[in-house]
Amino acid sequence: MAASTLADVAKLAGVSLATASRVLNGSTRTPGAAVTKRVQGAALELGYVANAQAQSLARSSTGLIGLVVHDIADPYFSTLARGVQKQAKSAGKMVLLASTDGSPSDEREAVAAFAARRAEAIIIAGSRSHLSGAEKDNSLLAAEIERYCSYGGSVSMVGAALPALLDVAGVRVLKVPNVEQAYALGQALLGLGYKRFLVVAGPDGLVTSDVRLAGFQSALADAGRAAAEIVRVEFSRAGGYAAGLSIAAQLGERSAAEAISEKCIFAVNDVMAMGVIAGLLERGLQVPHHIGVAGFDDVETLRDFRPSLTTAQLPVEEIGLRASALALGMDDDDPLADVVGRVMLRGSTRGVDSAHVG
Repeated sequence: MAASTLADVAKLAGVSLATASRVLNGSTRTPGAAVTKRVQGAALELGYVANAQAQSLARSSTGLIGLVVHDIADPYFSTLARGVQKQAKSAGKMVLLASTDGSPSDEREAVAAFAARRAEAIIIAGSRSHLSGAEKDNSLLAAEIERYCSYGGSVSMVGAALPALLDVAGVRVLKVPNVEQAYALGQALLGLGYKRFLVVAGPDGLVTSDVRLAGFQSALADAGRAAAEIVRVEFSRAGGYAAGLSIAAQLGERSAAEAISEKCIFAVNDVMAMGVIAGLLERGLQVPHHIGVAGFDDVETLRDFRPSLTTAQLPVEEIGLRASALALGMDDDDPLADVVGRVMLRGSTRGVDSAHVG
C-alpha cells in the first residue's frame, strides 16, 4: 500500500502545501481552526499521520503500547486491561487506552492515533462485528492496521482477526475458547437436569456472541435436545435486564412458575446474566428456584453477586498478559494455542453450592 504524501493531504484539504505543513508539522504561524480541522481530517482519511510517524517505529523505542477495548466500564475489559498493564510494566512500557463502544470506525481512529504517537505495539480486544453496514468500516480498520504494521508496528488481536489481516506480517491472534467453553457449559447444565433452554444473545453479527451461541446450541444438538430459544438484545447489562423482564412476562406470574423450573437461561456474558437475574427478580421469579441462569467469562468483580453465578470461566487477566506479550514479541508460545477455561457451577443453577467441573 503506497504511503500518502503531504501533497496528497494538501490537495484533498484544498489548501497549499505550506499550509498543510504548518498544521501537521508544527509552526508558530497556526492556520485558523476550520483550516486546521480540514487538514487534519484529510490526513486521517489518507492515513498520512499514521504513515509519517510509523516510519520511525523500526528505528526507535517510545515505550508506548496502545490498548483498544469496547468499554472500560465493562468488568471484562477492565480486568483484561489490568493484565495488559502488568505485562507492560514488567517490560518498562506505558499503556495508552482507547474505549470505542465496539465501533470499527472508532477502532480505526484509535489505531491511527496510536500510530501517530509511535506506539510500539497495539492490542485490540473485543468482538469483531459483522453487523449490517459494518463492512466498509471493517475494511478501513484492516487497512489502517496493515498500514501501521507495514512500517514496523506490531498488533495482537484477542479472539479473532479480521479476515483481511490473516496473512499480514505483524498481526498475531490470541485465540479464546468461546465455542469450546460454551459447549462445555451446555453439557454441564444438561447434567444438572435442565430440559429446556433460552439463550440471551447480543445482536446478530456480533462475533463473540454468535460463536458462544453456536457452541451452546451444538451441545444441545449432540445430546439430542431441541435447540434453545434465542432472545437478542444489546450486549450489556441493560440488554440483559430488558431480556429478563421480557422473559418473566412470557413465563407468567409467580404462581405458575413452578412449571418452568426445568428451564435455564444462558446469557452470553456475565454482565448480561446479572441484568437477566435483576429483571427476573423484579417480576417475582427466584433464581434458581424458579429458573436457572448461567453466564460467560467469570469476571472477578461479579463473584460476590448473590446468587453466585454459574458461568464459563475465562482467565481474563491472563488473556491481557498474553495479548500484551504477543504484541511485544515476548511470547514464544504458539499464538494459535487456546487459552484454557473451565465451567464453574454455582448458586444460580439448581443443586449447586460452589463446585466446578471441566
